[in-house]
Amino acid sequence: MPDKAPDPLLHKHGYLGTPVSRVDGQRKVKGEARFAAEFEIENLAYAVPVCSTIAKGRITTIDASDAERSPGVIATVTAQNAPKMKRPPLMDVRHMDKGFAASDLAVLQDGEISWDGQPVAVVVAETLEQAEHAASLVRVEYVEKTARVSFEDLKAEATVPSAVMGEDPELAIGNPEKAFAAAAFKVDNVYRTPHYNHNAIEPHAAIAAWDEDGRLTVFDSTQFVNGCKHALAGIFGLNAENVRVIAPFVGGGFGGKAALWNHTALCAAAAKVANCPVKMALSREEVFRLIGGRTPSEQRVALGADEDGKFAAIIHTGVTATTTHAKFPEQFSLTPRHLYASRTMSVGQKVVNLDTVANTWMRAPGESIGTFALESAIDELAYEMKIDPVELRRLNEPEKDPTKGTEFSSRHLVEAFRRGAEKFGWSGRPAEPCSQRDGKWLIGQGVATAYYPVFRFPAAVRLRISADGSAVVQAAANEMGMGTATVQIQHAADRLGLPLEMVSFRYGDSDLPDSPIIAGGSSQTGSIAAAVQVAVEKAHRELVKLAGNGSPLAGANVEIEARDGGLFVSGEESRGETYASILKRAGRDFIEVEETSGMPFEVMKYSMASYGAQFCEARVNHESGEVRISRWLGSFDCGRILNPKTAVSQLRGGIVMGIGMALAEETLLDTRRGRIMNPSLAEYHVPVHLDVPHIEIIYNDIPDEHTPLGAHGVGEIGITGAAAAIANAIFHATGKRIRDLPITLDKLL
Repeated sequence: MPDKAPDPLLHKHGYLGTPVSRVDGQRKVKGEARFAAEFEIENLAYAVPVCSTIAKGRITTIDASDAERSPGVIATVTAQNAPKMKRPPLMDVRHMDKGFAASDLAVLQDGEISWDGQPVAVVVAETLEQAEHAASLVRVEYVEKTARVSFEDLKAEATVPSAVMGEDPELAIGNPEKAFAAAAFKVDNVYRTPHYNHNAIEPHAAIAAWDEDGRLTVFDSTQFVNGCKHALAGIFGLNAENVRVIAPFVGGGFGGKAALWNHTALCAAAAKVANCPVKMALSREEVFRLIGGRTPSEQRVALGADEDGKFAAIIHTGVTATTTHAKFPEQFSLTPRHLYASRTMSVGQKVVNLDTVANTWMRAPGESIGTFALESAIDELAYEMKIDPVELRRLNEPEKDPTKGTEFSSRHLVEAFRRGAEKFGWSGRPAEPCSQRDGKWLIGQGVATAYYPVFRFPAAVRLRISADGSAVVQAAANEMGMGTATVQIQHAADRLGLPLEMVSFRYGDSDLPDSPIIAGGSSQTGSIAAAVQVAVEKAHRELVKLAGNGSPLAGANVEIEARDGGLFVSGEESRGETYASILKRAGRDFIEVEETSGMPFEVMKYSMASYGAQFCEARVNHESGEVRISRWLGSFDCGRILNPKTAVSQLRGGIVMGIGMALAEETLLDTRRGRIMNPSLAEYHVPVHLDVPHIEIIYNDIPDEHTPLGAHGVGEIGITGAAAAIANAIFHATGKRIRDLPITLDKLL
């Protein structure tokens, strides 16, 4: 049962639930949308970083004299003349609203080098070409130290971190090793995933300008305008109200733009030294060198099952990498805690510190790599037991959260599997591997579970209802193309009873209501929706008071509903007033309220997640080892789907990223020097159109009565389980089990 009176919009279909096109779509197609590097600022100069060429050591000399004499150069910035900057803060899960950086190393304050690619100087010039040329003239000499850069060599030294995303890094129920040894059926294998790098269509960029009063304005490609504001304020010793961060459009982030990176602080520092507005737009290669990606991992999964198919033991342990200045142990070990029932369980992870650029969030961090290992192992166990992989998952569906012991707020994973299997034609799949062939192509089908937890953060919004009957919602949120603005307009229009075209949404500016809304963790839609609901309720109460005793809305115990551009008595079609009527009679141009949603107690009380079933068909050329994904169906259980058009786009996008994760993507690191060897899209391979089949998406659309609007996040779950589904399909096609991503043709020959 719900914890409070059900939301009247929970099951109501108005604008919510309809496939509305993105409100920013036309501006983007026409080139009218301004991204961080595209704002036109008077007297703008251009900054280019000079990056270290060693992974560990100290600068002995830095000679910028040739650069300073180069045409158009305005300033060079080094540790000798950079403004004093405090160490950036790392993420604190208890204080997300205060922002955080990817690394807590001091930015350009000393000569210490901690990774290959670390900025050691910045050159500011009148044009980008002049800045790039001058940067090439800066000469740096180092005393080099031995760098720790090989994950493979150092994983034996891994240690247990103090926490993993605020949870204990290790958890045990019963005696899983003993139960595993006694199990009737068992598998025990190691799965490996490589370094991955972010490659959003918009490379990281910033424009920084200081005014005469010392106020800093930054246009930044960030997923977290308020977090960026607070982090910059701390670094430069400013009051937060003296920093403004603007990011109306962000060309993809996927976690890589959530934290503050060095280039943003360096851009602000360069603007201060040069005494003019400065732009720093990273090249694709600079993104690889200055911006971190996903950690490599090595995971052991051991599964034991009894004769009846029920799990006797789940053991999921392993190692990831981070750095001493990042301390981000990507949480693959959190996934197995919540998916399947088992009599005993042991999960945990260790980390090894490398001298590399800081690793960071990358779409479904932890869950992406964790589901690859766990869901591959479950497939292996299904073959060991000679049972259908879907049936094995159904047999081990838990009644309560396996480790927390709490009720699920809403979990219809079995239904998602049932509907997906029927639509995909799973029952027609032959059980034996290597049993389907089309000429030189071997064909196989695979399946895996998708999983991503539900997060919600307190959020603030400002709502203005004007006398012309329009409304605007304002929040310091971000829009990266996922449809946030569109869904919030749909939501506000339904709750206010206004036409869609009379509602707008302002976002992407830290001067808007300050709340810890990060466009990440698939949390933004639900977090803002909760705040919009309380803001609308407050506005309606104030409007009823404003209407006065002479209004049709007056009267004790009168139930009010919003429709037809105003407030009306429930059940009485004509008894009410429009917003315009109330405001004009009161002599007001508008009414404005600001509200903050409450703490996410529902997340603490229940086990909450989005779920899904990934069905994949792969074709493998038995002569060349080439893999082609020929069919895909994703069946999801994500609560209520608020906008089918934008939600399906997000789910498909995640699956495409999962295809890249499984078959193509890998950051290659020279373990002698700590240098990334493939820092370009020519050599870091991502899926292109011919690599991606038509991806069919279906969903349960069953509201969760404990979440705002009954919805769960959809932004990240699409990538989870995808790599495992591909690996499982390839095994079914070829009989070869690949446990080491990416699955390149050399591993199949």
